[in-house]
Amino acid sequence: MSTTGRSAERATGIDAGACALAEDPADIVLPNTVGTGLGSVEGWLAEHALDLVQFRRHIHANPELSRTEFATTEFVSSWLIKAGLTPQPLPGGTGLICDIGPEGPRIGLRADMDALPLQEFTGLSFASTVPGVSHACGHDAHTTILLGTALALAEVPELPVGVRLVFQPAEEVMPGGAIDVVATGAMEGVERIFALHCDPRLEVGRVGIRVGAITSAADTIELVLDSPGGHTSRPHLTSDLVYAIGTVITGLPGLLSRRIDPRTSTVMVWGAVSAGKAPNAIPQTGMLTGTVRTGDHATWSLLEPMVREIVDGLLAPTGVRYQLNYRRGVPPVVNDEQSTRMFEDAIRKVGPDALADTMQSGGGEDFSWYLEEVPGAMARLGVWSGHGEQLDLHQPTFDLDERALAVGVRVLTNIVLNAR
Repeated sequence: MSTTGRSAERATGIDAGACALAEDPADIVLPNTVGTGLGSVEGWLAEHALDLVQFRRHIHANPELSRTEFATTEFVSSWLIKAGLTPQPLPGGTGLICDIGPEGPRIGLRADMDALPLQEFTGLSFASTVPGVSHACGHDAHTTILLGTALALAEVPELPVGVRLVFQPAEEVMPGGAIDVVATGAMEGVERIFALHCDPRLEVGRVGIRVGAITSAADTIELVLDSPGGHTSRPHLTSDLVYAIGTVITGLPGLLSRRIDPRTSTVMVWGAVSAGKAPNAIPQTGMLTGTVRTGDHATWSLLEPMVREIVDGLLAPTGVRYQLNYRRGVPPVVNDEQSTRMFEDAIRKVGPDALADTMQSGGGEDFSWYLEEVPGAMARLGVWSGHGEQLDLHQPTFDLDERALAVGVRVLTNIVLNAR
C-alpha cells in the first residue's frame, strides 16, 4: 500500500485499496463505522453511505446549468421532506434553504448545485445525459454532501445549535447566485457559514484549510477598439489599431505589476484577441478580453479605476478610440480565524491525518458574497484517489473518488455537533 493510501485509510477508515471509481456502488469499500448507535451520524452513514453514492450519480447524470437547476432542486427537496424537514424554495424555483434544530442563531452550511457548459468525456455509466453539460467542478458532490449532512442531522435527537442549509444555484456565472440568495434575507439569523469545495490535488481523506484568503477576486475586462482603418503602407495617415492593441496587451499587465504590491497576488492575463483579416489593411475594429485577479480584498476595490487610468494613458497617443467594459466578479473568499479553527477541529475529528494545509487559489468563488455578510470559512475536500493522474476541475474527464462523500458529511456534521 502506498503512503498516500495509508494516510487516507487512517484519516477516514476507508480501505485505500478499494476501487475509487467503481461502476457498481456496492464495490466501493465504505468507511468503518464506529459508534453507530441510534441517532448518531456514524449510524446514519453505516446505513446510508451507499445512498450518498446513488444521490451523487443521479445528480451527475442529470446536470443543469446556472439558474435552471429545477430538477436538482426538486430532487433535494423531496429527500428533505421525506426526512421530516421543511425546505423553502428560493425565488425563481432554483435552489432552496432549510432550517434544522433549535431556534436562535444558526450555523450556515452551503453547497452549490449548477453544472458547467462542458461536454463530459469520462465514459462512466452514470456520465451526463445532457449534451454539452456536465458536473466537471464537483458541484454534484457538494450538493450530495450537504443533502447527506441534512439527513444525518435530522436523525440526531438534539442538536446543540440551529443549522441553515443553503442549496445555492448559479455559482458558475458571475457575479454569482450567492448575491441572489443573500438578497432573499437567507443570512438573517446566521452567525457564521461554512462550505466545502472539491480539490483534486488532495487525496481522499484529507481536507485543506487556511486562515485568510483561500480564493481570489476575479474580474473580466473587455476592450473594444475602433479606428478609421487604412493601408499598411500609410499608417501615419490613420490610427494603427493593431499597434494600439499590442501596446495594451503588454502595457496593462506590466504597469499593473508596477502599481500594485506583488504580495497581493494580483495578476492580469489576456485570454482572447481579435482584429483584422488582411495582411496589408489596418483594421477598423478589434477586441481584447481577459481577466484580472487578486488575493487581496482592499486591492480588489482599487483595480477598476486603476485599469481605466492605465488603458487611457496607453491609448491616448495612438488616436484609437475605445470602450472599456470592466465587469467586477467576486471578492476573495477570506476565512476568518474563529471559523477556520472550528473547521480545523471538525476535520481533526475525522482522523489523525485528515487536516491538511492548502494554498490560496487564483480562482474565484461566489461563496465570498456570504462572507461580506457574516464570518465563515471554506475548506478544500480531497477527492483524488491517490492513484493515477490528478485531473483538474473544469476538465471534461474530471471525476472524483466517491469515498470523499462520507468524509464531507463527517466534516460538516462535526462542525454542527461541536458547536457551543
